[in-house]
Amino acid sequence: MSSPSAETAARFAQAALGHVAREYPNKLDHVMAGDADALGPRALHPIFFGSFDWHSCVHGYWTLATILRLHPQIAEASAIRALFDDAFTAEKVAAEVAYLARPESRGFERPYGWAWLLKLQAELLGHDAPWAAVMQPLADAFVARYRAFLPIADYPIRAGVHSNTAFALALAADYADATGDADFRAMLAAKAAAWYGQDRACQAWEPSGDDFLSSALVEALAMRRLHPDSFAEWFAAFLPDLSDRRPATLFTPPSVSDRTDGKIAHLDGLSLSRAWCWRAVAKDAPPALAAVATAAADLHLATALPHVTGDYMGEHWLASFALLAMLEG
Repeated sequence: MSSPSAETAARFAQAALGHVAREYPNKLDHVMAGDADALGPRALHPIFFGSFDWHSCVHGYWTLATILRLHPQIAEASAIRALFDDAFTAEKVAAEVAYLARPESRGFERPYGWAWLLKLQAELLGHDAPWAAVMQPLADAFVARYRAFLPIADYPIRAGVHSNTAFALALAADYADATGDADFRAMLAAKAAAWYGQDRACQAWEPSGDDFLSSALVEALAMRRLHPDSFAEWFAAFLPDLSDRRPATLFTPPSVSDRTDGKIAHLDGLSLSRAWCWRAVAKDAPPALAAVATAAADLHLATALPHVTGDYMGEHWLASFALLAMLEG
């Protein structure tokens, strides 16, 4: 499966339209300096106040923008355009930028939300609409955050959740490529090399109980994005036993015991993110290994795809990762 069908796109669009403007329930990433900062999601974030949390709202908008580009004739397209026209205004963008300028917001959404905002902007740049131009100040603010943070980030974060630094590099690389920002891309590539360039014989200690990223495979994805010329050699040393389907855990979709539990529901995302990464690395693998990787991707995608919608704990975010996997195909 590659690009989603119109039917699947409509299903994802309906889900995203149902949550990007749904303010509650909401889990804020908000440091308060005093009583005056005790505000609700919409007051703090006039664009990204829905979808349970800020970052999920950002990539909910990315899902909608991507679907609109792929299937501009679906019935939901007019609602998507109206939503974007209302959300992406200079006044609202200025408010989101002002929130970042607070001293208390230095660590806001680092690095996961940073990455998704740039991924959204990279997508908006491909639309014949004013949205990207209006959103550029917010994208610029997050590029500035990367530029300030990467030089002081001596160590990677290899967790399978939001703090993962390889994921942040991979999505930021997509933005650097979309904008032709060679200096930013070089900074990302240098940090990827410093963090991961010497990694060998990865043990792939996953999944943990609330992983939604494969710490092993998303690292490979980042290296493929940022060091394509040397990736094949690096990958052969990083996961040297893949032709024997080892580490075995990378080939086995995780079990999800309770999809109403927000943390356990992350594991459906792990299946989808593995499918995304497997498909990416298969493109640069020898034929036999590419077949193994593609089969693993297909299994993980088929396992999780039926559960993208159904319960809000997954529905407010899973479609984005399903879409990443599909587009990589």
